[in-house]
Amino acid sequence: MTKDELIKFVKGFPDRPGVYLMRDAAGEIIYVGKAKSLKKRVSSYFRHSNFASPRLRKLVDTIRDISTMRTESEIEALILENRLIKLYQPFFNVDLKMNERYAYIKITPEKYPRIVVTRVKSDDGGVYIGPYVRVQEVRALLRLVERYLPLRSCSKEITKQSNGRPCMKYSLGRCLGPCCGLCSENDYRDRVADVVLLLQGQGAELTERLRKRMDKAARELKFEEAAHLRDTIRAIWRVSRQQHTTPDIPVGKDNFWEVLTSMQTTFELPIIPWRIDGFDISHSAGNFTVGVAVVFEQGYPNPSLYRKFNIRTVEGIDDFRSMKETLTRRYAKCIKGEEPLPQLILIDGGPVQLDFAMQALEELGIRNISVISLAKEFEEVYMPGKKEPIRLDRTDPVLRLLQHVRDESHRFAITSNRVRRAASMKRSKIEEVPGIGKSKAAMLITKFGSVKAIMELTEEELAAAPGIGKALAKRILAKLNTEEA
Repeated sequence: MTKDELIKFVKGFPDRPGVYLMRDAAGEIIYVGKAKSLKKRVSSYFRHSNFASPRLRKLVDTIRDISTMRTESEIEALILENRLIKLYQPFFNVDLKMNERYAYIKITPEKYPRIVVTRVKSDDGGVYIGPYVRVQEVRALLRLVERYLPLRSCSKEITKQSNGRPCMKYSLGRCLGPCCGLCSENDYRDRVADVVLLLQGQGAELTERLRKRMDKAARELKFEEAAHLRDTIRAIWRVSRQQHTTPDIPVGKDNFWEVLTSMQTTFELPIIPWRIDGFDISHSAGNFTVGVAVVFEQGYPNPSLYRKFNIRTVEGIDDFRSMKETLTRRYAKCIKGEEPLPQLILIDGGPVQLDFAMQALEELGIRNISVISLAKEFEEVYMPGKKEPIRLDRTDPVLRLLQHVRDESHRFAITSNRVRRAASMKRSKIEEVPGIGKSKAAMLITKFGSVKAIMELTEEELAAAPGIGKALAKRILAKLNTEEA
């Protein structure tokens, strides 16, 4: 593209955080940057004809194409920018390639490790994460750690635990108080492992760890601890939503970055579809209907962001309106900021399913997200406003990725339907026991966490629950074990 064409092209960029990649005439990536507003930041390159920096003048003269990848926050853009620079080593990102000049986050090799920011990477046994381009943004990331996953910040040596009074940071919830014996060494090490996962972009794995602790705290009636873990999980969703299976973008001729770029070109998308939401519906002869949303980031599934919706407004077999309800409920949460928005939505089905999906988005006032559907019989891709579907070669990596998203949404939908059906059957069996009504059944589920957990109790443990007793406990376990068999 010429300079005038680039200026016109950039005007269509979103006013949202993200990463931009500049290419030369040969298609090589020559610069990677991040922005709070992609539109404003990239436009600034073309507002002046004479820059003070010769390097910047040369960069602008060399640009022939620009791609963008939208993120949900500046910190998320920072993490992605660093990874892409290290992957592609663009010519004009000279500063980051000189890694010694830029910041690392260091986990110190102490008995109770601390987090420090350093510009020197040494072989001292510490864990180094980085390098990072801008120290102020690193500190913003560390403020998130301090609030939700705090480690000690004092540098004094802890040789033995004292029985003294902890400092103010402990009272504020910003330290675990290891110096006063208020946490064990193992608990502290678990917290360090959580922080490393967050800083390395392993949000899905960290979220799974925290979910297990939250469920355990809730079962033990430690509601304050469970609420803190819930808030921590939500913060991780907003800030560090990295892929579950692979921490780095794969290098090679057929890597997913190139696939996503090709997908943008194939479907004429305004930005690269870094995050794709896939939708499907599953039911059992019109009963227990479930709609699901799966999330792929950078070409990989992120199970921590999967969602399922028990359909409420549709009776019988009606996949079309069930799809509409699923999208409505999913993106109503996104509008409130509870969930991330994708760059591409993939619907399992043909043009009718696509039309109902578009109705849901239109009613929510969402008009800036691209939507396509994939029909399984002939693997045809339908797009809004186009009568004829797009038929891709069966070996096309773009089609293979879409099939992966579609198949994963189908698998998750079937699994969710089975779980709902089984849960309904087991709950009714508890209520069928003489002496057990809805209130007692709900009490038991709340106290022990699940029907499965109740089945694993002894008669004595179940009999100890309020209002149960030995005889009733025996009848409950007999009923549930009969159902299991």
